[in-house]
Amino acid sequence: MTKEHWNKHFGQEAFAYGKEPNAFIQEKGPLLPKGNILAIAEGEGRNAVYLASFGHHVTTWDYSTAGLEKTKKLAAEKGVNVETQCVDLNEAPWEAEAWDHITCVFGHFETDLREKTLKQIEKAVKTGGSFLCEVYSTEQLDYKTGGPRDMNMLYRPEEFLTTFSDWKIKHFFVGEVERQEGKLHQGLSHVIQFYGVKK
Repeated sequence: MTKEHWNKHFGQEAFAYGKEPNAFIQEKGPLLPKGNILAIAEGEGRNAVYLASFGHHVTTWDYSTAGLEKTKKLAAEKGVNVETQCVDLNEAPWEAEAWDHITCVFGHFETDLREKTLKQIEKAVKTGGSFLCEVYSTEQLDYKTGGPRDMNMLYRPEEFLTTFSDWKIKHFFVGEVERQEGKLHQGLSHVIQFYGVKK
């Protein structure tokens, strides 16, 4: 999906996915040791702002300027600091061992970019750091409760198990969850959840 699509999407006054953090981030986020967090494809910042409330230094990457502005607005509303960076993941400035934790919530990309991004995440997390992620699986097409309608933009479990095979997997789940996130994520959904720590 294009930058223009997301700018239109996030350019409304209302928050497209609400202001509350994703339920999986609420469940696992408090377990993360304090550090520098990168939240990729973070949209309007609901998860980044939540994580910043625990004292983390949080940086968001998104290529929607409208989404980044909403992130700043929400951070100010909640009284926390979040660093926003306009980044296209096709040209992202990845560095090895740069982040204590990386998060990705419903960040969906074409197959090549998705594979590249997961590999870069694996390299970019510091030893002892973690990757926290919830995304729609390929099964989500049958549910029609959110996410892209393109099979090539949905995730398969083996993508995580292969890329992060050397990590300690603290939580891995593939299945149904109920999600009520704004107007666009509503109802029973089929997701993949991953929480791993780099050895």
